[in-house]
Amino acid sequence: MKVNLDEIKKAEITIRPYIIHTLLEISESSSKIAGFEVFLKFENLQRTGSFKIRGAANKLAALTSAEKRAGVVAASAGNHAQGVACMAQKLGIKATIFMPELSPLIKVVSTKRFGAEVVLKGSSYDEAYKNAREYQKKEGSTFIHPFEDEHIIAGQGTIGLEIFADLPEVDTVFVAVGGGGLISGIGAALKSLNPKVRVIGVQAEGADSMARSFHSRHVELISPTEKVSTIADGIAVKQPSQTMYEDFISKYCDDVVTINDDEIAKTIVFLMERAKSVVEGAGAAALAGLLAHKTLIKPKKAVAVLGGGNIDLNLIERIIDRGSQAAGRIAKFVVAAADVPGTLNRLTSFIAEKRANVLQINQTRLSEKISLKETLIEFTLETMGLDHVEIIKEGIRNLGFVIIE
Repeated sequence: MKVNLDEIKKAEITIRPYIIHTLLEISESSSKIAGFEVFLKFENLQRTGSFKIRGAANKLAALTSAEKRAGVVAASAGNHAQGVACMAQKLGIKATIFMPELSPLIKVVSTKRFGAEVVLKGSSYDEAYKNAREYQKKEGSTFIHPFEDEHIIAGQGTIGLEIFADLPEVDTVFVAVGGGGLISGIGAALKSLNPKVRVIGVQAEGADSMARSFHSRHVELISPTEKVSTIADGIAVKQPSQTMYEDFISKYCDDVVTINDDEIAKTIVFLMERAKSVVEGAGAAALAGLLAHKTLIKPKKAVAVLGGGNIDLNLIERIIDRGSQAAGRIAKFVVAAADVPGTLNRLTSFIAEKRANVLQINQTRLSEKISLKETLIEFTLETMGLDHVEIIKEGIRNLGFVIIE
């Protein structure tokens, strides 16, 4: 496959009635942490809540009359589903979407609201994809691939045009990588406009097949028994695409880095607090990658693409809790102490002296980890950062207590 700049510019004209030119804005907080100017591309504020509608709009608009009459079918973890369903509704096309059984409820409900038939089948995107292909063969529908398609890639590439139009001096762009359609389109656009712009892909450690392939310089197939596991469900693609790697990733990417779920969760919380913006795990991945790997590059003006904002509300509380712990805003630990009067008072007085706020205390004497004369006290504290947490823990140890977790 090949997508050139002219095709991306044509896509921009095609999809203009259906999408918005999203905001590109400097993040002072991110810039301070990174040590260079960081700009955020707010695709989480795009229609349907993610960049995926760009590719879907360009693809569905290009279908023949016969293909439209046959209806469309797609496989998706959620955002491609909504993009296809939304465009199908606008163009009067029947849409059937296969999604993994554990897809976030918000993405399932939103897809149904656009009038699509949703089939929850398979434990992962790869299994949903297989089931969608079987349905296509049986029903004769038109399959809308989430990334292995020139029209899809050209549609996503319009983000690159917008970035360059709004920030011509950009020198580095961080983009989350799942199947690779987004980074392929953006890379094709930016490298054509300015070959010196660096394009950095970001994957979750729990679904890093394309990162492995990039660094080994060949596609590494994943064992069927190996599981993908990450809170960034939108980029949890198990098998890397040979086509996407050979035709795009290997040509347009300067590097592909990985980040863990704690870094993703921390970035979600950071964006809520500092940018007043809600993103999902995949949407936070690019900025998480930029901040985690800031010492590896020396850009002057870097962009992180916030790909989507369709976060599962049932998961958000746990993500905030995990992200707050990773950032040192919440501290949880267990202290083993002598079971005598005054012990708890000594601990809480010290914690108050260090300006931490006690959110919760649990105490138990029933544990094999302690003697019959000891008690376990579990603290949940509101703290001011990782350094603050370490000061508190060190002080508790100096008081003669043992922190066991």
